[in-house]
This record gives sequence, C-alpha cells and structure tokens, in this order.
Amino acid sequence: MDRKIRVVQYGCGKMSVYTMKYACESGAEIVGALDLNPDIIGKDIGEIMKTEKTGIIVSDAKNARELLKELAPDICIVTTMSLLNDVETPLMLCAELGINAITTAEEAFYSGNSNPVLTHRIDEMAKKNNCTITGSGYQDIYWGQLISSIAGSTHKITKIKGSSSYNVEDYGIALAKAHGAGLSKEDFEDEVAANDKITDEERMKIIEDGKFAPSYMWNVNGWLAGKLGLTVISQTQKCVPQIANEDLFSSTLNMNIKAGNATGMSAIVTTETKEGITIESECIGKVYSSQEFDKNEWTIYGEPDTTIVVERPNTVELTCATIVNRIPDVINSKPGYVPTEQMGELNYRVKKLNEYVK
Repeated sequence: MDRKIRVVQYGCGKMSVYTMKYACESGAEIVGALDLNPDIIGKDIGEIMKTEKTGIIVSDAKNARELLKELAPDICIVTTMSLLNDVETPLMLCAELGINAITTAEEAFYSGNSNPVLTHRIDEMAKKNNCTITGSGYQDIYWGQLISSIAGSTHKITKIKGSSSYNVEDYGIALAKAHGAGLSKEDFEDEVAANDKITDEERMKIIEDGKFAPSYMWNVNGWLAGKLGLTVISQTQKCVPQIANEDLFSSTLNMNIKAGNATGMSAIVTTETKEGITIESECIGKVYSSQEFDKNEWTIYGEPDTTIVVERPNTVELTCATIVNRIPDVINSKPGYVPTEQMGELNYRVKKLNEYVK
C-alpha cells in the first residue's frame, strides 16, 4: 500500500492510549475515534495519548455508522469489552460496512468454540462485504504462538499445561467485574462459579444459545488445538475465587476489597483431544497486592519436557503492540471471521505498516 493505513479507534479507554500511540508511531493514521463515555467524548485523542493535540476528536459511538461510512477506514481497532456479545455492535457494523476490524475482546480470539452462532453471523457478513474480523492481543503470542513454536521443537507431546496471571487493574472495570473482583465468596459462587457447575449437555445448550461466559483460556485452548491440528473431543471449565488476605483498594472498581472477599478468579480449562494430547490452562486475573506481579508459565510434556517462564511481562503494552503488529495480517487476510491461528506467525514490523500490505 502506497499510503498510510487509515485507522478508527473504537473505545478510548486505557488500552487505546497504546493502540493509538503505537499505530501512529508505526506509520498508520488515526482518522477517527469513538466512545460512549461522556467524559471522553469531545476530547482530542492527543489528550488520551498524552501527546500534542491532533485535531481528531472522540465522537459519540451512537454515531458510529455515520462516522465509519464517512471516513471509510482500512481497519477499526475495537478496545471495549471482553465477550463477543459485548462487541457484537461494532464488529457487525464493521462487517456490514466492509471495514476490517481487530478487537482486544478476549473471546473473539477463538469465539467459534464459545459463541458459534454469533461468530457465524459475523463471518457471513464479513465474507459478503469482503472484510476481515479477528481478535488478538497478549494471548496471540504468550498463550498461543509461543507455545505452538515450542511444540514445533518437540518430538512427542502428551500434555500442554499453562498458567498466566495478570492484574485486572490494568484493563478496566468491565474485565475486573467479569473476574468477580470485589465479590464476597458467596456472591462469587452465585454469580461466577455457578455458571460452570453444569453438565456437558447443559453447557453445549448454553453455547448454542450464545449465553456462555467463557474464561479466556477456553478460547485459547481452542486456538491452540486449531493451530496444532488437534481434534477436540471434550472441554471443561472451572472458576475458583482468589481471596484477599488483607484489605486491598481497587482504583478501577473505586472500592476497598475486604479481606476474605474475592480479588478476582482463577479459571482452569481442560481440553481432551482425539490425538491423546491434553491441554490444561489456567488464567489468574485479580487485583494485585503490592508483592504480586504478572507471570506466564507453560510446560510441554513429552519428549522432551520443556518449560518456559516469562516474569513481569508488560501485558497491556504487549497486548496493544500485538494488535498493531497484526494490522497488516488482518488487511491481507481472506474475508470473514478469521482467528489469528490462520494468519501465520506474528512478526515485528521494522518498516511502516502500510509497506506490509499487499
């Protein structure tokens, strides 16, 4: 492409600070921005990025259709909520208008195994209008490509086991609430854990109805199975609360979490495959104490066993850099809802983003 990639930012909260900044520094052009928060609408995006003013003002997301039709961007970056149902409006709108979109919504990473009906609708609309919709972020590398690359150096695999922790304070209120942060043990059991105390048949019915609330690893396990060519025969999920040993203040929730209440949750997903390889992954998302930090650890068991540990990853910045580095892949991709496991390896972009667009 012989011009800058034109980007619209949809959702101008914490994550957009980096997605917009990184996109601009990588040679793209932010031509518009959208949000529903009245405290953000009307701001220059330079204020959000903490840079000089740009002249691009955040518009009300209620007017997204008109703005997107007028601007006709090459891609829309959606950084709002975590579940596919929550980002249905912007993703379906982009698909309808023929605009490529990439979202940090964790379920969108591999939503076909958790909300197949809506995924199919997005896929069909995007194919009809010749654009690509996908989800990406931190998991694209640290829960996905990194593990599949290690698998490529392994002779035989019997099990893949992973664990990743992150501070929900870094990702906004929607994610913190989705993890049960601030709930009592009783409320956590009723509002979060109870959703997984069901039979496989009941879970499948909820999935088919588009009402399933997957943990992030539910979609990661599906992505890994797809990337490695594995056939999933069963998958289960269990969510347990992470309990505060002392009072903790959450700036995101603007509340004091009392000792004994949930600071977040651990979600464990176990996937069995026809090929005999088990994938067991755990994500721990919670409000951190002053002594805690992010950690990512995966072990591939087989011949040979291999463990990789990444301590203190800057998950927010890594998420946003991944989103921006994936932009050429999305534009170059076949139309439809396309998970990144079908887009090839994610690479560092030495040149401007438009130079990677065919």
